[in-house]
Order: sequence, then C-alpha cells, then structure tokens
Amino acid sequence: MASATAFRRDAPVVVLTTTTAFGLLLGSATYGLHGMTPLLDRATNSASTWIIWTAAAGTLIRSRQLAIWGGALMMLATCCGYYTASTLGGTFGSGGLGTAAVWSVAGLAGGPLLGWAGWTVRRGQGDMRAVTGAVITMVVLGEGLWLGLGLHYWGDAAVFLAVGALLTALVTAYLARGGVQRYWLCAALAPAGGLVFYLAEKGILNDLLGSV
Repeated sequence: MASATAFRRDAPVVVLTTTTAFGLLLGSATYGLHGMTPLLDRATNSASTWIIWTAAAGTLIRSRQLAIWGGALMMLATCCGYYTASTLGGTFGSGGLGTAAVWSVAGLAGGPLLGWAGWTVRRGQGDMRAVTGAVITMVVLGEGLWLGLGLHYWGDAAVFLAVGALLTALVTAYLARGGVQRYWLCAALAPAGGLVFYLAEKGILNDLLGSV
C-alpha cells in the first residue's frame, strides 16, 4: 500500500498538476501582496521570488525530466496567475499583454533551468551540484545589483544582497554536509553569476519590457 501511494505521488500527471496549481497560486498571491509594505511590495514584484520557488519545487521532484517540465509549467502558470489576478483587479492596462508575453517567454526559458538546478542540488552528482547551487542563488544577488545599480533603490538592494549572501552560505553548507568535494564552488561562482544575471536583466529583459 505504501509503495502504491508513493507511485501515485510521483506520477507525472500528479507532479505536473501540482506544480501548475502552485504556480497559479504563487502568481495570484504575489499580485495580492503588492502595496502592503514597501519591502514586501519589492519582494513580490521580483523575478527572483518566482525563480527561487521554482527551484524549490525542483528539489521536491524525484525525476529529473519531471523537474524540468515542472519548472516550465510552474513559471508559465505563475505568469498566468499574476496577470489573471491583475485583470480581475482592474490593473491590466493596454500594454499588459506585451509585458505578460515577455515574462511568459522568460519563464519558459528560465523555468526548466531552475527546476533542473533545484533537482541537481538535492539529487545530482559531483561538482555539478555546487555549480547549480550558484545558479539558484545568483538570481537574488543579481536582482540586488539591479535594484542598486540600475534603479538606485539602495535600501532594497542591501536587503536582496544580504538575503542572497545568506542563501549562498546555506546552500554551500548543505552541499558540504552532503559530501560534495568542491562545495566551495557554489560560494565562488554565485557573485560572478549575480553579475551576469544583472547584466542580462539590464541588457536584455529591460530592453524587451521597454519595447512593449
């Protein structure tokens, strides 16, 4: 009976339906929390918030392929949940469709990567676990750089950078306890990855959003 229950929980339709439902909930929740406090508004209007939850979902999925597909569906569902809530709230303006399309494409590109990264950190082998750990934590560091260098919101930037540094330390410690030989790669690569993420957000995503 126990093995049958485990099988049902790992079934592709269950995994993908669950990640899609959580994405819809996450998207609508981040919209609903806007404006409650300045810091909470910044956290819920953040790409890294969606990305970290997608990576977290990847750690809970046993199959690598399902983690990849689940990441894609979760990010797409998060966009759908957010913009559906925006429509119901009467804030989905004439330019909203283009913005939603950009974020959906970005989610379909980044969701599989982050789902796979979360899976690899927990269930992968060798140094790749440390590398993917840096992939996850760099998004928070990169967004902190964007808030500071790009938007000059230095108070919010300091919070994001501190959270990114703490997350990097926690993931590095987890990898060290898990016996990853070069666990320190996570801490070494995360700052450089954060810079790459910042440059990508500044040079690609920001230009796309500005053109719609």
